[in-house]
Amino acid sequence: MNLAIFDLDNTLLTGDSDYLWGQYLVKQGLVDADFYESENQRYYDEYKAGTLDIFAFLKFSFQPLANNDLEQLLRFRKKFISEHILPIIPDAARALLDKHRKQNHYILIITATNLFITEPIARELSADDIIATEPEFKNDRYTGEVSGTPCFQEGKVTRLNSWLETKNKTLDNSWFYSDSHNDLPLLKLVTHPVAVDPDEILAQVAIEQGWPIISLRNESA
Repeated sequence: MNLAIFDLDNTLLTGDSDYLWGQYLVKQGLVDADFYESENQRYYDEYKAGTLDIFAFLKFSFQPLANNDLEQLLRFRKKFISEHILPIIPDAARALLDKHRKQNHYILIITATNLFITEPIARELSADDIIATEPEFKNDRYTGEVSGTPCFQEGKVTRLNSWLETKNKTLDNSWFYSDSHNDLPLLKLVTHPVAVDPDEILAQVAIEQGWPIISLRNESA
């Protein structure tokens, strides 16, 4: 079964779920508003520039998970998905997923955003599986640490290769859709790389390499 791999934020979504979660935490009063909003924006800008220190960001972004019990986090997450994520799933993204599904392709989402946030989004999109950055979970609580390799830049390739070995799958005749130049290591490995509403750097590479450039944005998104 051929793999159709999708980045999540700003690809299947018209926004960034990690950044939006940070904003949501501020609005709910779960974090210090001025500090958290400022740092959240700084890290997001660094991500877009390709200069993000992923471990520093994860230490920052996982702290609210560690500071709250799981039951409370799940309540907040459910409301967050309903109010802030469902409205930014464009119809065109669902249609693209359906197109691959009808071709009996295996739908895999791979994202740097942590699994706590993205797992219910993957379910909403009826993905077959998801690979995401994993926050460490012990004794019924998040510890604030990362578990394993962050699913970011070259880390996506590392995590995907481990997944392929475990699932006995290959990248033969595979697709990968992404908006970000941070995903170039993986885009260069698949059979069919596709730039989706790409950032400036990825757009230039896609033009140079002759990769398709598509948009999943629409007026209702």
